[in-house]
Amino acid sequence: MTEHTKSAELIRIGGLTLRFLQDRHSTGGALDLFEMTVQPGAAMPVAHYHETWDETVYGLSGTTWRIAGQDVPVGPGESVFIARGVVHGFRNDGNGEATCLSLLTPGVLGPEYFREMATLAEGAIHDPAAMKTVMERYGLIPSENG
Repeated sequence: MTEHTKSAELIRIGGLTLRFLQDRHSTGGALDLFEMTVQPGAAMPVAHYHETWDETVYGLSGTTWRIAGQDVPVGPGESVFIARGVVHGFRNDGNGEATCLSLLTPGVLGPEYFREMATLAEGAIHDPAAMKTVMERYGLIPSENG
């Protein structure tokens, strides 16, 4: 491995699997890049927005994103840009796995957020208040307006 390559880290949260390819630590804060696989029927539990970074999603296989109150299918080879401040979420309405690449710029989130959410998701008691606290600590603002 050279100084420019990085081993991927897998993080599982319920029906989601994230494979971190690059993060704020390895890019000097330039970006976070991860592949996300969403199982059939799985979804982001809480719509949210972020104030300090933008998100670009590149479809590898179909996911449906809810962006500013509109459903936006993102199929293979398609992309969508989600500017900071725009409420969004995602789900997999299909019968098979859906996969996309997510690029966060600048890279301020890192895999730490997802590790904490995975730990909460493993708990026997689903605690929305604890999830909201973690989201806010990392700069994700939960929104009722998905």
